[in-house]
Amino acid sequence: QVQLVESGGGLVQPGGSLRLSCAASGSNFRADIVAWYRQVAGKQRELVAALSSGTSGGTSNYADSVKGRFTISRDNAQNTVYLQMNNLKPEDTAVYYCKAVFGFTTYWGQGTQVTVSS
Repeated sequence: QVQLVESGGGLVQPGGSLRLSCAASGSNFRADIVAWYRQVAGKQRELVAALSSGTSGGTSNYADSVKGRFTISRDNAQNTVYLQMNNLKPEDTAVYYCKAVFGFTTYWGQGTQVTVSS
């Protein structure tokens, strides 16, 4: 059983930065795919960034709304996935969730709130 715990959320002003972390326990975290999603109350959860495994670091993809501002990365030695968020905008306000896929099994974290406001 894998447990994912997100941290790093908070309140930040527009234009600011945050780095979210997702720490995994119960596994060596050699997930096939790791990803960050976000959800605003009353709306569907949406993909923000995903990173697949690979010998050269894997392949990443991003939602159009965050390209050039967000970066997903993973540290397998630390069993952690990161989401570096720069130039944050009020529309980035949401609960951010970490996801890890191992074969046919998907795990989710509990979420961390990010609020972008002046």
